[in-house]
Amino acid sequence: AARLRRAAAESGRNRTTVKGRVVKSAIEEYHKKKPVNHLKTNLKYMLKGRVVANKAITEQVLAQNRGRKSKDQPPKKVAKKKPEGTVFTEEDFRKFEREYFGRP
Repeated sequence: AARLRRAAAESGRNRTTVKGRVVKSAIEEYHKKKPVNHLKTNLKYMLKGRVVANKAITEQVLAQNRGRKSKDQPPKKVAKKKPEGTVFTEEDFRKFEREYFGRP
C-alpha cells in the first residue's frame, strides 16, 4: 500500500496537457506582436553621415511619418509681433495734461 501511495505521489504531473507542449507567456507573445517604431534609429543613421539630405526632402519624410489626425500635426508657428512704439512724444503728453487737467 505504501508503494502505491509513493508511486501515485511521484506521478503527480498534469495529464491534461498535450505531451511536449510548452506553455507560452502572454507577455512574450505581446512583445513579439508589438509594432516597433524605427524612426529614431533611422533618423540617427541618416543624420550620422557626412552628406546631409536636402531640408525639403527631410520635411517630406517627416510628413509621411505623421498621421492625418490633428493631434499628429506639429503646432503652427506664430509670427512674433514687434512692439509698436508710441506716436506721441513726452512733450505731447505734457501738453495734454495741461489742457485736460488744467495744470501748469
